[in-house]
Amino acid sequence: MKKEKKRSFLLGISILLVLFCFVFSSFFYMPYDPNQMDNGNKFAGISLTHWMGCDNFGRDIYSRILQGTRTTFLVAFFTVMIGGGIGTALGAITGYFGGWLDEILMRINDAVAAFPNFLLALVVISLIGPGMSNVIMALGIVFIPGFARIARGEFLRCRNMDYVKSAKLMGAGPFRIIIFHIFPNTIPVLLSAVTIGFNNAVIAEASMSFLGIGVQPPDASLGKMLSEAQAYLFSTPSYAFFPGMVVVLLVLGFSLLGNGLERKA
Repeated sequence: MKKEKKRSFLLGISILLVLFCFVFSSFFYMPYDPNQMDNGNKFAGISLTHWMGCDNFGRDIYSRILQGTRTTFLVAFFTVMIGGGIGTALGAITGYFGGWLDEILMRINDAVAAFPNFLLALVVISLIGPGMSNVIMALGIVFIPGFARIARGEFLRCRNMDYVKSAKLMGAGPFRIIIFHIFPNTIPVLLSAVTIGFNNAVIAEASMSFLGIGVQPPDASLGKMLSEAQAYLFSTPSYAFFPGMVVVLLVLGFSLLGNGLERKA
């Protein structure tokens, strides 16, 4: 079991590090403008000048995948920051104080969590409109209940432990206890939740862009590239293969990392 945990963690972190380096390199080297159209290179095959070929507008697929993967990373990061930050704060407050505050906030949390995450995100997007920033806002909102419930459970478990009672006897206030005493002991579980959140955010962003309500043209998105490639699956399979493979690797990497962290926790 220990070897399996270690193997899962190392494989997951290795995949994500490779992808992160791939994305980070785009800030310093982009072979072509991802949105530059070239009629002379429509459906150009894999070559030394176009490493992954070109799409139906003659745009370099490698450059668009660089931009699309960077977009996915940014959406996932800010989504987890919003959902994880607000959700953890709510869970910490309700878990530590309990009482009527816990009842009210958790009932609201349960009502929001009753809707499937993706369906609720679609409702939010329909109200505020498509676009990268709106996708981040929508996914951040729907991720709050999951983080809140996990944080609440950890704070409920820890609030009556001896080190918390000792801190109270020494005169520590509730928020000092929450931040400096209980929160550090919840980090292993929360880290596992964060990796799952990243995984779900990658899938949700790609799905929304695929449906045309996520990142909007001409900006590149892995999901949008897959949507555009549908009509050319047999004539130009590389158009769909490369962005699809990046999505698979992202999901696999976060899943393996989350599995390793969960077992460690």
